[in-house]
Amino acid sequence: MSVERSELHELVDQLPDHEVAGMLADARRRLVDVTVGADWRPEFFGIVDGTGVPADVADNVDLYLAGYGFGHSLTLLPERL
Repeated sequence: MSVERSELHELVDQLPDHEVAGMLADARRRLVDVTVGADWRPEFFGIVDGTGVPADVADNVDLYLAGYGFGHSLTLLPERL
């Protein structure tokens, strides 16, 4: 546990009971609202069903992109103009 977190625990323990509700509300406002079960993925995830896609695409992405001319100057690929 970090020093700051440890200090926070100590301060919370020292807090008078009548101030707990207000501090709890402040702490909750600082947290990021994450809905349980919410789908975090962008809409384009899963648009390819995987059939016909080589299993090594993730490992060899540069080779596959280079096969389509990605990363090459257009002057080197006049047939693509």
